[in-house]
Amino acid sequence: MRLSLRYRLLLPLTLLLVGDAAATAWAATTAARAAERRLAGQLWAVARTLTESRPDSRNTFPFTEFVLEKMKGLSGAEFLFVRPDKPTIAPTVTTFPAKNTPPPADVPIATPAGDDEDHQLGPPVAVDGREYRCLRLQLREPHPNAGGDLYIFYPESLRRTAVWDAARPPLVFGVVGGLVAVGLALATGTGLVRRIRVLDHRTRLIAGGDFRPMPLPRADDELTDLCRSVNDMARRLTEFQEAMQRSERLRVLGQFSGGLAHQLRNAAAGAKLAVELFMTENPLADPEPLRVALRQLARIETNLRQFLHLGKPPSGAKVPCDLMKLVDQSASLLKPQCQHAGIRLEWELPPGGAVVTGDPAQLSHLFGNVIGNAVEAAGPEGTVEVRIAEHGSRDKGRWFAVEVIDTGPGPPPEIAGKLFEPFVTGKEEGIGLGLAVAKQAAEAHGGKLSWDRRDGRTVFRIELPWP
Repeated sequence: MRLSLRYRLLLPLTLLLVGDAAATAWAATTAARAAERRLAGQLWAVARTLTESRPDSRNTFPFTEFVLEKMKGLSGAEFLFVRPDKPTIAPTVTTFPAKNTPPPADVPIATPAGDDEDHQLGPPVAVDGREYRCLRLQLREPHPNAGGDLYIFYPESLRRTAVWDAARPPLVFGVVGGLVAVGLALATGTGLVRRIRVLDHRTRLIAGGDFRPMPLPRADDELTDLCRSVNDMARRLTEFQEAMQRSERLRVLGQFSGGLAHQLRNAAAGAKLAVELFMTENPLADPEPLRVALRQLARIETNLRQFLHLGKPPSGAKVPCDLMKLVDQSASLLKPQCQHAGIRLEWELPPGGAVVTGDPAQLSHLFGNVIGNAVEAAGPEGTVEVRIAEHGSRDKGRWFAVEVIDTGPGPPPEIAGKLFEPFVTGKEEGIGLGLAVAKQAAEAHGGKLSWDRRDGRTVFRIELPWP
């Protein structure tokens, strides 16, 4: 049977309230009994004072209307002294009707309680429609009123008032405390259930593909920790979904480009052979334009090879490579394009060398893609600057940073966050594979490729570790 969390929280409270009610009832009953015993003890103290008989008559109270009136004022009870051979004696001022009527004859004669017993107020009686507790005390010698009976009528209303006054504080405390506890428990339980339902709704949205993070509650408790875990799960699912989408795009790319790239690579290889044959047969021709054409054909062939292996683990052997020469070769290949478009390419081969371990073909393709992307982004009359710097320390690791800076407007905002994903491009005629291939090559060499905007320029940063 399904039991709501609210009721699971209320069940222990209900048991606690039952215990509280039992304790309250016990406390109220105990207080009421104690009040009644105290009242009975006070009444019996008055009775002993009136009925006590001693040889010395100076310590004994003979019954007169004045004496009984004073005792009535002290105790609140009605007093009647009845003796067969004398008139009934009662307080001077009284409305008690028994003065003119015989007292109840069925009231037994009361005897004082023992040391281990409690005094009693006597049995209940009704006199002229009013309820009383009645004590009947028999007077014996040497009391001056010996031979008669003293009746003490204590009003039931006064007894009930005294008992209620004693029982009321624990009852009020128990009832108010129980109601407050129930209110607090209901409020707390309702709040917890509401927060849990929000979590349930959020997890259902996540199951439906909505991975937006949920706002954290103000309270810092276990449910807040659970909300953080749900947000972390949503973030990880977002990353996993993006990775799956990238993998799917790469898989589709591999299926689509396999045959096409194979044919284009064959065509590029044929053109390369034709140029080499022409140079062999015409040794007097200017070789520089033909060498540039060969390098461009070689680059086309390398690009096609990279596209064929996009999304697959790198298979080339890693050897020591001169980073300066690789960057210089990539920049040299792009100089004719820059001259034709009026783009200034700022790069000078620095003295010395910078050696990294990697696949020369992949690294050359990496630098060519990033620099070529910057040249296209800079546009006519733009500027592209390439520079290399060494960073880090020997104990914390050292690496080379190649920065490619262009004066172009930067990528559009709608694609800025996913610039390195396949098929993401801001160019009208681009297919969005160059930067994706470059990022894969950088990560395959233990480095990374990133970008940002500095002073109105776009900066692509390639970091490669020392060997």
